[in-house]
Amino acid sequence: MATRRKFLHNLGLGSAALLTAPKLFANQEIEKRIIKNQFLPPIVISTWSHGIPANTEAIRVLKKGDSALNAVEKGVRVVEADPDNHSVGIGGFPDASGHVTLDASIMDHKGQAGAVCYLEDIVHPISVARKVMEETPHVMLSGVGALEFAIKQGFDRQKLLTPKMEKIWCKWAETAEYKPEVNFENHDTIGLLALDKKKHLAGACTTSGMAYKLPGRVGDSPIIGAGLFVDGEVGAATATGMGELMMKTVGSFLIVELIRNGYSAQEACEIAIKRIWDRYSDDQDSKYFQVGYLALSKDGDIGAYAILPGFQYALAVNGENILVDSDCLIKE
Repeated sequence: MATRRKFLHNLGLGSAALLTAPKLFANQEIEKRIIKNQFLPPIVISTWSHGIPANTEAIRVLKKGDSALNAVEKGVRVVEADPDNHSVGIGGFPDASGHVTLDASIMDHKGQAGAVCYLEDIVHPISVARKVMEETPHVMLSGVGALEFAIKQGFDRQKLLTPKMEKIWCKWAETAEYKPEVNFENHDTIGLLALDKKKHLAGACTTSGMAYKLPGRVGDSPIIGAGLFVDGEVGAATATGMGELMMKTVGSFLIVELIRNGYSAQEACEIAIKRIWDRYSDDQDSKYFQVGYLALSKDGDIGAYAILPGFQYALAVNGENILVDSDCLIKE
């Protein structure tokens, strides 16, 4: 059996990684479950520091006895509506032509799914994705079709390019030089997974995509199996980072299938990351490759792993909501 120190290191909760250790370990029951890498529901886990406010809303929903599906939608809506967040929703980075285009997907424990991509002028693409899931026979709508559908469903049009981001885009357009980055400001996604008291899973993933992407580019976030996958009998996974890599390896689906076959959530995330690196590390741009995965099993087992340092995730469980530095494959 793994030692406590080894487990905390593998999970990314060592003394250097844990940002709020005294708060986390104030509850001894949590400490016991951390050693087992397993928690009791309700559980919410999400990508990056903006996952903290998203988790707060999602946990509030779950504590009322509401569903995981409602929790994931309402959680990521918090981030979509924040104009100071430049990778999701209003205020997001525009593409190379100056247009903010949004992608999102949502899944429930029954395997139902909805998605939108290349959507403009709608602040909450995640809610449009849910409408696609519940009100149409389709999984994904794109572009003008997605916008027309959203308007018919009662969503208001709103300009997504804020004055601040328009100014930044105009400055960039002077040279129009695209350089992939792996820092926080260009991570481009919030993915959120939840397990409710009925042990029902759900997931949501929403993004404005890579800054200054080619017009028409769609990443992994709205692609079921790449940016998000949920199987209510097994687990759920979501991704952040360079979406092309997750699309090529169908990483979120892979993680859930590995859990189905007996791997822990942590092991599954590590295998999925290693597969990307083994296949694509020889590419000339591999120094810019960053992918982070999160996983949550039906039994409350969690996992998190990335290619490079810097990926953070927010974990909300047992009254705590903490930000954690994920472990990674390439240490330097």
